[in-house]
Amino acid sequence: MAVRSRVLVAVLAAAGIVLAACSGGPAGQSGSGPSDSATFALPPNATPNWILPIGIPGHLSGINTAVNRLMWPPLYTYAGDDGSLAFDEKASVANKPVFSDGGKTVTITLKDYTWSTGAKVTARDVEFHFNLIKANKTKWGNYSKGRLPDNVVSFMIVDDKTFTLTLDKVYNTDWFAENQLTQTLRPLPQAAWDKTSADGPVGDFDRDPATAVQVFDFLVERSKQIAEYDKDPLWQVVSGPFRVTEYSPQGQVTLTRNDKYTGPDKATLTTVSLKPFTSADAEYNVLRTGQLDYGYIASSNLGQTSALEQQGYTVEPWQGWAITYIPYNFNNPKVGPIFAQLYVRQAIQHAIDQPSIAKNIWRGSAAPGYGPVPQDEKSPFISDAQKANPYPFDIAKAKALITGHGWTIGADGVATCTSPGAAENQCGAGIAAGTPLRFELLAESGSKETDNTMSELKSSLSQIGVAIDLKQAPLNTVLGNSKPCTPEQAECSWQLSFFGTQGSWYFPAYPSGDRIFTTGATSNLGSYSDPKADELITRSTQSDDSAAMREYGEYLTRNLPVIWLPNPAYQISATKTSLQGVEQDPLVGMSPQRWSRK
Repeated sequence: MAVRSRVLVAVLAAAGIVLAACSGGPAGQSGSGPSDSATFALPPNATPNWILPIGIPGHLSGINTAVNRLMWPPLYTYAGDDGSLAFDEKASVANKPVFSDGGKTVTITLKDYTWSTGAKVTARDVEFHFNLIKANKTKWGNYSKGRLPDNVVSFMIVDDKTFTLTLDKVYNTDWFAENQLTQTLRPLPQAAWDKTSADGPVGDFDRDPATAVQVFDFLVERSKQIAEYDKDPLWQVVSGPFRVTEYSPQGQVTLTRNDKYTGPDKATLTTVSLKPFTSADAEYNVLRTGQLDYGYIASSNLGQTSALEQQGYTVEPWQGWAITYIPYNFNNPKVGPIFAQLYVRQAIQHAIDQPSIAKNIWRGSAAPGYGPVPQDEKSPFISDAQKANPYPFDIAKAKALITGHGWTIGADGVATCTSPGAAENQCGAGIAAGTPLRFELLAESGSKETDNTMSELKSSLSQIGVAIDLKQAPLNTVLGNSKPCTPEQAECSWQLSFFGTQGSWYFPAYPSGDRIFTTGATSNLGSYSDPKADELITRSTQSDDSAAMREYGEYLTRNLPVIWLPNPAYQISATKTSLQGVEQDPLVGMSPQRWSRK
């Protein structure tokens, strides 16, 4: 099913690139590079830091996925196509899945791909991936209880190219194909990776859950050694159009064409270099000199568009299929009981002036977002409640919610609980007398728009008695310190977290919330848990009726599992006119194999 993406009506927000230097470009470089290469700017501080195509918490940045799928393509890829999301036949390593037995059996046939070693890509390589995530699901960053691999009763190899999945029940076929299979399964080189130590033999260790744990731990440990990526023989066994030849801890990545690639999506360029920057300003300074083939501009620099166009750049927005939010840590032992009060979350949401933030801070390059699905008015998934916004900006109403529930705003402007208890007009269960409405917010750095948004939140929330202690850090640090946790764990000290300069969560084509809002999901960073939400999410993944998704969206829009914020477009791209074949993918995938020089 083709899903309409958000209309490209807003100019996209800044997305930066990584450079080893903090404030400039690579020394001695001029022009945009050789005719058979291209340079691409990465988001500010969003340095790639994980090569294994099985993410773990703290290493789930979208740029990691965008890079590793160029070396180990997934079974299925969906991408943007003239403003819509559609199946990308060329980038997918399998033919479309065939559902039978009323939808409980899925048959998948691989295309004719070859590993860089010369060995054929087979169903055994997919089974290897499946066995690893099944035996290590609690360590896997994309695990959600009841979803893949839990919902697969059996994985059966039919022949070298074909396998079947028997499911535990009938699911929404769009969800299973567009969400589970695109996000979860891909062939991984079993004949090279199925071992428990660097010097150990390759075997069928993945087929025994006990030794599958050892294989996974070995691969994870090797993936932590970023400086060795280009030298480690593990990562040189690829099936995609590129292989890695440089990968520094500072974020500099060079991908080189895999000349042994046998698929239909062969790269034209010899090398693609991903360049890191610590801020949008640092990237823009390099962009102005013409040293980048594919960069971006921050919304604050939109006035320089004509100058860039005169330099030979095409400037256009890149809209993402995403939502942006600040998760509450409901399990934080200090403030979790406060976040558990719906009236507190309602007051906070009422105090956020999304239209003004989108217009004045993001200069129209962000769109207000009021719920859990991408805010596209034409989408069949968006609920009436999310369209209407049940919590419009209203400081008076927000303040009344706080003071009407047993809080008194003191001379310092901070509300404290003066009426503890669980009655309707009291603070709520678990909140002691004298508890202040003071929260710590860790936000990503490197963007003026984010800096100004955080300042605006701090200011507006102070008007209702909520104090925000703001700290900022690079994106990977924020993600690494914002993990699901239990109250007794030391790492549960975080309270609020923002990692949405380019959108907080990018969905697959079917925008289900099972990975971010289901109880126990490893990407449910704030440990939000609500039986009704779980029930509606489950229904949205099992029913082919689009009303199921709207009902889920309606409930979470009102129940506020997170603080909804304006969703910035991924970036305002500036692309050299000499670089052909560049397309803006709403799912934020990169396809540099399709780039060429004019």
